[in-house]
Amino acid sequence: MPAPIDIPKDPLPLSGAVQRADPVQGADQESRDLARRLLAESLFAAIGTIDPATGFPHVSRIAIGPGPAGGLWSLVSGLSVHARALAADPRAGMLIGIPGSKGDPLTHPRLSLQVEARPLDRMDPRHPSLRDRWLADHPKSKLYIDLGDFYFIEFHILAAQLNGGFARSYRLTSTDLLQS
Repeated sequence: MPAPIDIPKDPLPLSGAVQRADPVQGADQESRDLARRLLAESLFAAIGTIDPATGFPHVSRIAIGPGPAGGLWSLVSGLSVHARALAADPRAGMLIGIPGSKGDPLTHPRLSLQVEARPLDRMDPRHPSLRDRWLADHPKSKLYIDLGDFYFIEFHILAAQLNGGFARSYRLTSTDLLQS
């Protein structure tokens, strides 16, 4: 087994750099608008869960989208590692954002979310309208949406951090992400 990596708890400041206690700023209207736009326009995200079989983190790409009444939803297969992980522990991390075609990918905005997954039973009265909305936004899912192992999950956002590019990091609450 490889030796653990020694990461300094208090890294030395860069020469001449001004150090702040916390470089992440509180939300302002511009950061709220950008985070809401990322949520509204994104059709997929990376999700991090804890694999119950191994105890190690597992990252997957999932399709995401709003439901008829808003919110953040995904259609998942119960056979997937991330679905089994969410069934064991509904907490997850999610990363939303697409790097642009030019420039450094780290300068493009992205939104990191702490979420809690809540599956939707097929007998729930919201299921038919959610299914219709999902198909309108994700038409290729028609091939598998009605298979027995697929179901919807709503992700309740607990906290978020927006990285809007260099020196533009903001801490957001779930209230900040609600459309005004």
